[in-house]
Amino acid sequence: MLTKDLLRVSRAGGGYHPQFVDGEDRPLAARVVDTYGTHVGERRGALEDALSELERDADEFKLVRGFAALCEREATFETQAAVPPERVRRVAFEAAESVGVASDDERTEALATAADRLGVDVADVEQSLYADRDVNQILVEFDPRWTSEELLVQYNLSLAQTALFDAIEVRIRSADPKMLVSAVKRLRLMYEVRQTPEGRELVVTGPDALFRRTRRYGTGFARLLRTVAKTDDWRLTATVDDRGTDRELVLTDADVSVPGVDPVAEPAFDSGVEADFAARFRSLDLDWELVREPEPLAVDDGTRVMIPDFAFDYAPAGAATVGDDGFRVYFEIMGFWTPDYVEKKLGQLSGVEDVDLLVAVDESLAVSDEVAARDHRAIPYTGSVRVKDVVDVLREYETELVADAAGSLPDALEPDADVVTLADLAAEFGVSVDALETKSFPEHRRVGRTLVRPPMLAELGDTVEPGMSLDEAEAVFEAYGIDDASAVLSALGYRVAWEGLSGGTVREK
Repeated sequence: MLTKDLLRVSRAGGGYHPQFVDGEDRPLAARVVDTYGTHVGERRGALEDALSELERDADEFKLVRGFAALCEREATFETQAAVPPERVRRVAFEAAESVGVASDDERTEALATAADRLGVDVADVEQSLYADRDVNQILVEFDPRWTSEELLVQYNLSLAQTALFDAIEVRIRSADPKMLVSAVKRLRLMYEVRQTPEGRELVVTGPDALFRRTRRYGTGFARLLRTVAKTDDWRLTATVDDRGTDRELVLTDADVSVPGVDPVAEPAFDSGVEADFAARFRSLDLDWELVREPEPLAVDDGTRVMIPDFAFDYAPAGAATVGDDGFRVYFEIMGFWTPDYVEKKLGQLSGVEDVDLLVAVDESLAVSDEVAARDHRAIPYTGSVRVKDVVDVLREYETELVADAAGSLPDALEPDADVVTLADLAAEFGVSVDALETKSFPEHRRVGRTLVRPPMLAELGDTVEPGMSLDEAEAVFEAYGIDDASAVLSALGYRVAWEGLSGGTVREK
């Protein structure tokens, strides 16, 4: 971003058009970069004089200053002085007071007295006296991230960001609306996704815009532009308050892109509440997979959408999904916002139909009943969302899913294989292992979590004898595709006698 005084826009036709640079401006960008590079080791004042010379030669002085402002961020200046400047000034002024400086000779005498007291040369006093002033600081390093070509790209991005400082509303169409919504939430802006004939449009404002027109969210809009510019095929339209006059600013991917440098890393979650919940939920060994910002949900007549914070996909052990299409529960966290925003969010919730949606509601909002009235499950929270409260609700769904899956299967199952694990059988039918708990297996005997035909079990019994080590028995069972040695040994009438840390031995019960 640039400072407002460096903004270059045209208001032709009543619009608001940033004056972007192109290849014709690359020589000037290269000269600015070169000016910084050739002044390493020199005073800032000398660098500024050289830049002023460039301004006089250029057609647009603001352009030189804009390039310089971006290069300045890659430059390192230091105060270099033989003696700390503040100490030199204190001693020099004390000496001047005793001498009474009114002429050049008296000034020289005062400086000599100060040098005497400091134990340094007069030249060191002269050099150190004002070494910490900006103009006297030394450019010690200039390590630009950009080539002159990339500086043009960065300038256009920064100019567009500056043009958004005075925006009061931003409307974006992009091929990747989910990434934009995530960025909008992190920036604490308010948004609404609308379905238009041209595609989904993200409408972004700030919370204060619900009550009054405000330009205080311009910095947030400017930061959002960087995320927008990293997507493909986008268009941004903004309403800009230009000194009391509304003007329309239009930007597209043809105007702005992001140079090939790594931006400052952004946090992965929109709020601490969400990050805390996700970390604690994922630490549990559950049959539910947490999905961050799933697909948008249609609201009302399909002209608007909402993107929930999370979704829970039922993924039980032994089955990739339940049924043909799987099962998903959506999860939205309603933190503290303004009353109007809450009402707007409730309106979204009432328009979302035919999905299972949980809503964690900050108790300070006092809208849990309103959420429930919209046929969604409300989970109140204070400070942080209790994982147990969410898991309890998911368990209810899980019970219903298991019952439905079990009901779709015959009461008796007859697998073809002599040996098959319950997990493999569940995967074959596309159900969870729990859905097999109430089923019978007429041709197999259940041994732990494995089904074994009786003749195969008898064959296994002939290979095991008392006194063999547990390792030997496990190797035999593994050859048959069985990894639950303890369950098989028990079914054959054996037990394992443990001998300290040396291992186990098979014994008769």
